[in-house]
Amino acid sequence: MSSQIIDQFAADLDGEVRTSVRSGSAAGTDKRHKVLFEDFPEADRMRELAGKVKQHTLDHLDKYLEQAEAALKANGAKVHFAWDAKAACDEVEAILRQSNAKTVTKSKSMVSEEVGLNDSLAERGFDVVETDLGEFILQLDGDHPSHVVKPIIHKNRSEIARTFEKHGLGEYNDEPETITRRARQFMRKKYLQAEATITGANFVSAESGRMCVVTNEGNSRFGLAGSRVHIALVGIEKIVPRDIDLSLLLNLLGRSATGQALTVYTEFIAGPKAEGAVSGPEEFHVVFVNNRRTEVLASNCREILRCIRCGACMNVCPVYRQASGHAYRSVYPGPLGAVLSPLLAGAEGFPELADLPKASSLCGACNEVCPVDIPIPDLLLKLRDRGKQEHNAQAAADTPPMGAWAWVAQSPALWRASLKSANMLNLLPYEKIPFGPLGRWTRDRTLPAWRGGKFRSWAKNRKKAAK
Repeated sequence: MSSQIIDQFAADLDGEVRTSVRSGSAAGTDKRHKVLFEDFPEADRMRELAGKVKQHTLDHLDKYLEQAEAALKANGAKVHFAWDAKAACDEVEAILRQSNAKTVTKSKSMVSEEVGLNDSLAERGFDVVETDLGEFILQLDGDHPSHVVKPIIHKNRSEIARTFEKHGLGEYNDEPETITRRARQFMRKKYLQAEATITGANFVSAESGRMCVVTNEGNSRFGLAGSRVHIALVGIEKIVPRDIDLSLLLNLLGRSATGQALTVYTEFIAGPKAEGAVSGPEEFHVVFVNNRRTEVLASNCREILRCIRCGACMNVCPVYRQASGHAYRSVYPGPLGAVLSPLLAGAEGFPELADLPKASSLCGACNEVCPVDIPIPDLLLKLRDRGKQEHNAQAAADTPPMGAWAWVAQSPALWRASLKSANMLNLLPYEKIPFGPLGRWTRDRTLPAWRGGKFRSWAKNRKKAAK
């Protein structure tokens, strides 16, 4: 019984990183519950409805994708389609070269991380600057996000101050106000220099072609104000049927992601700047990215494409809190990543990530907080079964042998005897068994005290009392 890779990562994780991740994710969970249910006592009904809206869209995605394309073009946008990661990067490069753009500001976008856009553009000679503060810090460090909403949840302010000092952004000072001010001073010069800006999109309305972008820093708005060209990189699953659906989803997104009633900046972009407008991009390009999403749509785990990237499942997940986002070895961490990453890896990449669906206690907390009601535990079980059916070594990692259990379970007498003696398990010094399968398993897990084996006695006594 070999250890899971994520267990090994968790065991080696720096204590400060684990503390940062735990405190940041716990705070997000607490804020979400307080704000969501104070404002909407019927929040669970809203989550159910939002899930149905997103699932309906996925079930008719071909129709809504065509409708969105037509609406965007009617608004003056130019629409492109990218089959995979390379095609997405090529499309963006072609647009930038046609526009003679060299300096590019960029707002937070998980799909751009997914396709490796920053590295691709840097290799092709473009100066790309992340303008979300967290993403900017990661760019300076050569690091990657460990959370879809809080990309630097694994860092503390001392680390950030050292990074700024290393890159010439001032002497060491870990005051948040100073860090923010120095980043602002650097970025504003880039805003004035940039010829183009790249954003993601939270939603695109098929009805009107309006694209919705939400941020808490206003960085996307700055980028749009000063650039001639706006390129939006959008996963095909981000479409919703109608404008009115945005009301439901936005009410859930902010509260689920950051515990806010609404994110600070919520922008609706319908096209390039209108004639006579004093600011705004002259060109608006939307690049719809597939990158195996249609394969996911055709699978028995298609519900994962409902995801609106709020990060609530990560915040509440005990495995994520223990291991951090980088343990998932992919762009998407947490319960979301445990399902989506193996699927996006395709048949050839699935074996390398087949252990991720096992990185879960199946407690169901992720499903309870999901704003679009994704049955994540069910999807994890489906992927575990796929790994088993494909005889994948990673999928079998850390699976205890079941032969002994089966031998006991088929004999009523042995079963009763084992239940009576099971209390002895509480006396075993698990922490003093550093070797073998049991030692590896308990190194990163705490077994609850055995309290079972009493049901049969209770039922027998109840039957006697009834007579």
